[in-house]
Amino acid sequence: MTTLPTVLITGASTGIGAIYAERFAQRGHDLVLVARDHGRLQTLANRLRSEHNVAIDVLQADLTQLGDLARVEARLRDDASIGILINNAGAAQAGSFIEQSTDSIAHLVALNTTALVRLASAIAPRLAKSGGGAIINIGSVVGLAPEFGMSVYGATKAFVLFLSQGLSLELSPQGVYVQAVLPAATRTEIWDRAGIDINTLSDIMEAGDLVDAALVGFDRREPVTIPPLQEGERWNALQAARQGLLSQIKQSVVAQRYQAPV
Repeated sequence: MTTLPTVLITGASTGIGAIYAERFAQRGHDLVLVARDHGRLQTLANRLRSEHNVAIDVLQADLTQLGDLARVEARLRDDASIGILINNAGAAQAGSFIEQSTDSIAHLVALNTTALVRLASAIAPRLAKSGGGAIINIGSVVGLAPEFGMSVYGATKAFVLFLSQGLSLELSPQGVYVQAVLPAATRTEIWDRAGIDINTLSDIMEAGDLVDAALVGFDRREPVTIPPLQEGERWNALQAARQGLLSQIKQSVVAQRYQAPV
């Protein structure tokens, strides 16, 4: 009987992360749950242990603190049983760019990008060497849309998408699956923490629906899964247009429209 890989989930105490924990426990995976709120993590772990008879470790960590982040990185490097990383921890914030403080922007970037890429970097070499495993990065459709007015948050999520696509190209030949999941507005605590009234938003997806859809994409080994996108062909068309644009970039020749008149 093949042993299922242990799954390490960040931001696991509530919302999307907690539901991922429940779904993978249902599938029979042992878990390592990472978040700041130890009490909530322990409550979730106790319930999932009793309901699904899986082993669960709780790792309290604030991923914006380098010492805490280093402990999680070490676990990912050293624990050979961990074969799936779910980079779910993230934050948003209200207000326009000039209304946000420099420190709050730096905190957002540290959690949404720096922590995510460091954790991926900690596990990827081991997965590539073993020829298997998966990295799931939770992005956002906001990363496709500067028009949504969440400039810093959207920029961090654009980073997540680009990183995931690049890692997929690099690691898939070595047997490592990388998935970017792009939710739209989903009912989680991220809104309250950002100072945004969720009741002002329309068409909110339930977190359970989001994770279940993301797992369909996971089982299909999709590089990018966008549960709220109704016509998947639109994403394919965007990727085809991007490839067409790249074919027009000539590294040594300035485009005619930028050449100074003689």
